[in-house]
Amino acid sequence: MSRSSKKQRKAEEEKAKVLISEEEIAELQDAVGSDEWGNSSAPRKAKNFWPSALRLFAMFGSERVVITFILALILGGVVLTVWAPHILGNAMNVIFAGLIARNMPAGVTREQVIEGLKASGENRFADMLSGMDFTPGSGVDFTELGRIILIVLAMYAVSQLFMWLQGRLLNDVVMRIVYRLREDITAKVNRLPLSYFDRNQRGDLLSRTTNDVDNVQQALQQAFASVIRDILTIIGITAMMFYLSWQLALIALVALPISGIVVAGIGSKSQKLFAAQWRNTGRVNAHVEESFTGHEVITVFGQQKVMGEHFDERNEELFDSAFNAQYYSGMIMPIMQWVSYLGYVGIAVVGALRVASGNMTLGGVTAFIQYSREFNQPLGGIASMANMLISGVASAERIFELLDAEEQMPDPEDLRELPTPMRGEIAFTDVDFSYSPHKPLITTLSFSAQPGHTIAIVGPTGAGKTTLVNLVMRFYEINSGCITLDGVDTSKIKRGDLRENIGMVLQDAVLFKGTIMENIRYGRLDATDEEVITAAKATYVDRFVRSLPEGYQTVVEEDAANISAGERQLITIARAFVSNPALLILDEATSSVDTRTELLIQKGMAALRKNRTSFVIAHRLSTIRDADVILVMEGGRIVEQGDHRELMAAEGAYHRLYMSQFAGAIQD
Repeated sequence: MSRSSKKQRKAEEEKAKVLISEEEIAELQDAVGSDEWGNSSAPRKAKNFWPSALRLFAMFGSERVVITFILALILGGVVLTVWAPHILGNAMNVIFAGLIARNMPAGVTREQVIEGLKASGENRFADMLSGMDFTPGSGVDFTELGRIILIVLAMYAVSQLFMWLQGRLLNDVVMRIVYRLREDITAKVNRLPLSYFDRNQRGDLLSRTTNDVDNVQQALQQAFASVIRDILTIIGITAMMFYLSWQLALIALVALPISGIVVAGIGSKSQKLFAAQWRNTGRVNAHVEESFTGHEVITVFGQQKVMGEHFDERNEELFDSAFNAQYYSGMIMPIMQWVSYLGYVGIAVVGALRVASGNMTLGGVTAFIQYSREFNQPLGGIASMANMLISGVASAERIFELLDAEEQMPDPEDLRELPTPMRGEIAFTDVDFSYSPHKPLITTLSFSAQPGHTIAIVGPTGAGKTTLVNLVMRFYEINSGCITLDGVDTSKIKRGDLRENIGMVLQDAVLFKGTIMENIRYGRLDATDEEVITAAKATYVDRFVRSLPEGYQTVVEEDAANISAGERQLITIARAFVSNPALLILDEATSSVDTRTELLIQKGMAALRKNRTSFVIAHRLSTIRDADVILVMEGGRIVEQGDHRELMAAEGAYHRLYMSQFAGAIQD
């Protein structure tokens, strides 16, 4: 499919989406909360270049002493580099004066030679010699010439030593800054509320924490010192050019306003394109991450072609933005070179006339031409670094957006301590909660869970079952009402202390890279091997682990591919067991296992729930028949509660759910 046809098809799809976009946006905002983190998961373009750039370079503030020393080294190196051509111009004067003077008669003075030339009508030659210092009949002073050359070589050697040392120190500084930046990002992610991750794609977040950080590091390492060095070089060369000849300096500086217009115009365009490039990079990464995560589902439903087309669209957007960004930024250097050549021609012509008139020496013009060439080099360097700086600042702005995102509500100052030992009594009193103020989810919810009881929560999808237990964990803050644990308001308990006493087994069994032993111990890091094995035996993990060649030291592969879904779930249950929580939450813990494994899990659950208050969310009602209390939720409200026998006798909502599942089982 051609690029034009793809764009046409995409335009038609976007036109069709407009018919439902407002409704979809409203539903999304209702589902995940207010629009406080932006309008979409895709990063916005860089809108505040200079504030972001200043904030980026302000990160050097913690390295003031080293940065000051680095700046001193840069300044010293620039001074030596800028001064050297002027000294080298004196060497040209020594050579030129010596070659002319050796053909003159000895014993006469410089003034006599000039007067003789004027008397003979050679006024132009006399004017040229009037600007030179020579001794008739002496020839080239090789001693003076050697001294000048040694001085120039020493100046360049010391200058390069300074540049190497500042580069070495700057690399250390940048690495420390990036190290702290990664720490800040990690700490920030841990402080963000769960709703932030609901709104943003993981692929885009990964792009901000990896690609964008690497891009900032590259910009700081390569562009920071280069820009400062080039700016100081331009200032130094400009001063030397005016010192040698203000007329030639004005000709050379004609390039500045032209270059400024080029950089300002093209740079502004490039900034927007680079921002779009990194935004589209995040979208591509998000799509790839989604494709890898849902590869099995994509294959089952035969949607490879559709996913491929979506990837092609995002990839083409990335191609277009990256191509245009490089195209426009690549125009800067050729235009700058053309402007510099115009100035070079003007300097050569006017300089020759000034030497002929005696207003400048040949060494002075030679030095000025070298300055004009070196003047264009830092200008070109700034232009080339503009690409990297623009791209780096765009990435920095994306990182700052993450760092500036609103964090979860801090713990109150008047914290309360949980009683020891804990009984595990949970009470909801008139609790209201919603992801969006426009659409209430849980309204005036009240119930209590007695210590040691198993509370089963059932109901249709979207009834608020998972939200209810998330409120217990304080993943979200309630709008009104009160939730107490052993009589203590959970909003007055430090989140970490609250969650230390709660064990949770999710529907999706998540294992980390490491051994099975380490994954079980993740529930309590100070647990001994014996405690881990005891938990494994109680939850029937020990049965299949003993059959593995490496036993508990078996390394979990990426995505736990070497362990079945049921075994992964059993390991997460063992993890919760070893944490020895006072309160247990089981969210669809048996939904992804077979019947045989479910029976093992049920036995493990019985041991795990013993003497603990447990919340069990289940669609399979046969797994919660022995629960002490069953809460039936619909539309964020508890419409029924009681044990299995009471609710079946009432023939209400629970009876309908149970019979629909039973009828389905009979038909199967």
